[in-house]
Amino acid sequence: MTASSPSLLQRLKRLSLVTQIIIGLLAGIALALVAPEVAKSTAFIGKVFVSALKAVAPILVFVLVMASIANHKHGQETHIRPILFLYLLGTFAAAVVAVVASMMFPSSLVLSTHDVAVTAPGGISEVLQSLLLSVVDNPVSALMNANFIGILAWAIGMGIAIRHAGETTREVLGDLSNGVTLIVRLVIRFAPLGIFGLVASTLATSGFGALIGYAHLLAVLLGCMLFVALVMNPVIVFWKLRRNPYPLVMMCLRESGITAFFTRSSAANIPVNLELSKRLGLHEDTYSVSIPLGATINMAGAAITITVLTLAAVHTLGIVVDIPTAILLSVVAAICACGASGVAGGSLLLIPLACSLFGIPSEIAMQVVAVGFIIGVLQDSAETALNSSTDVLFTAAACLGEDEKVQRLA
Repeated sequence: MTASSPSLLQRLKRLSLVTQIIIGLLAGIALALVAPEVAKSTAFIGKVFVSALKAVAPILVFVLVMASIANHKHGQETHIRPILFLYLLGTFAAAVVAVVASMMFPSSLVLSTHDVAVTAPGGISEVLQSLLLSVVDNPVSALMNANFIGILAWAIGMGIAIRHAGETTREVLGDLSNGVTLIVRLVIRFAPLGIFGLVASTLATSGFGALIGYAHLLAVLLGCMLFVALVMNPVIVFWKLRRNPYPLVMMCLRESGITAFFTRSSAANIPVNLELSKRLGLHEDTYSVSIPLGATINMAGAAITITVLTLAAVHTLGIVVDIPTAILLSVVAAICACGASGVAGGSLLLIPLACSLFGIPSEIAMQVVAVGFIIGVLQDSAETALNSSTDVLFTAAACLGEDEKVQRLA
């Protein structure tokens, strides 16, 4: 008796999320071309997906940041301090590059702003006042109203406090973090359907000019990431080693970046980076800590994504950004990126935090997140490749730099 062939639904379920998103994207474009009126009715599917993202994002930020700080082991900094400095410097530099590129090549998005009040901040002083008031917000109110600044502040405070709790408490918090991450993965599994509805309804309503806008946005994002990988990171490595950085840079991109591009997971690429660090002859007691830590906090690509998409929303809404506010955005983007979730598209869920600096409400910020998922097929792959390859690049630069310093002193 021959086994029945798998159904179309079963075949689709076996495909990777990237492939499913591409199918959803192409199906949305095709429906908008063939039946524009039917495509407009799919807006509800996109709204459900955006609403799910809006619901899960606040608790995701709160639990992941709190668990990360609470379970941080004492004494790690003494072994990897130079690497941590390079991680933070590289992430901040990437955000600055994204600010400059966004101002030179501003992007516009198709956003629905009906019945949504947008209040532009008056300048850096008003932004700082709003930031301070958001920090001291009630934690329950912060979660209910998606006040990501307040959520982040309470998560840091609770994480520091729980570090002194019992081992069982920290284990429970870690299990809670894993549970929230699982729910986020479940929501993101519906990204192909959400993107289908968003693309179909948007193209049918606004025309294919919206797709051109996404292409421009994607070009800015990928251009920033290439610039950081091939120019900014080599400058940082040269500053540390005082020699030609490109052999090391290209090795890390070839050995680590390519695999990370296709796996789209910094965590999944940790074994590759550990093996590369071993082949480079680095200190095992250093890279065994710095590589897994880098997969969590070294997020130059995420900083670029958060900054570019936030400034695209700012430009679309006609909000004027001065230089001090842009620098503040770079700092916030760097901090947000360090806490980006390890799941696919995790950095996109932190965009509302940066948007809140400019008075952009969560309803609009989540539309920007949805746009990020539409271009995420390439954006997330390139972001992961930059993040993961930089983990081993900066680990190698710091280790080799410290070894040469010791040799000179000897």
